[in-house]
Amino acid sequence: MKYLDVRLPEFANEFQQVLSRGKMDMKEVSSLVQELLDEIRTEGLDALKKHIARFDKWEVKSFEDLRISPKECLNAYNQLSSELKSALHLAYDRIYAFHRKQKMQSWIDCEENGSILGSKFTPMERAGLYIPGGKAAYPSSLLMNAIPAIVAGVKEIIVCSPTPHNQANPLVLAALHLCGITEVYKVGGASAIGLMAYGCKEIPKVDVITGPGNIFVACAKKLVFGEVNIDMVAGPSEIAIIADSQANPLYIAYDLLSQAEHDEMASSILISDSAPLIESVQKHIEQILPSMPRAEIAGASIKNRAVMIYTRNLQESIEIANAIAPEHLEVLTTTPFDTLPYIKHAGAIFLGEHSSEPIGDYLAGPNHTLPTGGSARFFSPLGVEHFMKKSSIIAFSATALEEVGESCALLAQSESLSAHAQAVLTRLDSIKSKRE
Repeated sequence: MKYLDVRLPEFANEFQQVLSRGKMDMKEVSSLVQELLDEIRTEGLDALKKHIARFDKWEVKSFEDLRISPKECLNAYNQLSSELKSALHLAYDRIYAFHRKQKMQSWIDCEENGSILGSKFTPMERAGLYIPGGKAAYPSSLLMNAIPAIVAGVKEIIVCSPTPHNQANPLVLAALHLCGITEVYKVGGASAIGLMAYGCKEIPKVDVITGPGNIFVACAKKLVFGEVNIDMVAGPSEIAIIADSQANPLYIAYDLLSQAEHDEMASSILISDSAPLIESVQKHIEQILPSMPRAEIAGASIKNRAVMIYTRNLQESIEIANAIAPEHLEVLTTTPFDTLPYIKHAGAIFLGEHSSEPIGDYLAGPNHTLPTGGSARFFSPLGVEHFMKKSSIIAFSATALEEVGESCALLAQSESLSAHAQAVLTRLDSIKSKRE
């Protein structure tokens, strides 16, 4: 892991490397991804067969081989232990309750002059959810992507997830049953994004694609944006922790490792004005890491991507965290809520020592599909709004048009758009003639 001290002259250059942690060099994969997408668009099922044989190592003989039936999902659900089933239901209920508060309502305002203005919110008709299934399977991601779509009122939800060697994850299947999703395909990577974006003879295209994935998935989502909407272009998972001298170093060590075990490219960052705390956290990580089931993955992440930043004071820690704009930000200070007003850029903010980031991953309620790599400066967490669109409502009365029509025509004429101006002036003339 890397140790940075803001007091040293080389800090600025070294910190730039931290800021560029999420930069994905899509140039190296974009040509391959574009080729895969083009094949899906032109060849449909035949392309899917080739891609699955190449990447997931199993043979697709017919379209039905790609489908996961509701019966399979029900069987997986029924085979869960009562404890795990209860945990899934608890997560579902909490996530649903949180996202229900996000749902936007249509509104209309009627002005005294008779003009009517408003916004009409409409759910997307068909949404595509991508659920990773490579190094690990994530039923939690299924819940986090499906529930906002359900709350929004999306009628058709399609799920694509890879099944290496044609082996689906039972817990993901159980989560699919819990969410009531019946259209599920064993397709992963860029191929899945292409399938959802372009559709094929057997599968209609979607309106929006959400969900995390590797660089191939991220690149594919970026390339199909415009053909469909997407939630965001996300990279490897990351966490930053602001901690003072009173924070528990063991808690911090586990929270940093919780991100490291996701992926070798995950970033774990500690920001503290306490040198003894940083040293203690490092020792705990060294002690815990060898016994972790995913020690190889976590070890590579900690070695190459973990950063410990030693600051002068809490204010400087906050400034550095804002510059990083992390996916997850924990604030482990004596009075964390005093810090909250000064946090500008973070996907999710966890306040206090009992608010461990994994709680947010599974069942706190807010979505865990979050902007990464500094994109929290301009992206927001996945939410109900990603599965809805709005239309503006405009209805002018004759009186309302008379009040503002000439100003509208003047603005149109100033832009040399004569037809725009005449469209308004002709109506004004008609209103006047009727009154005469």
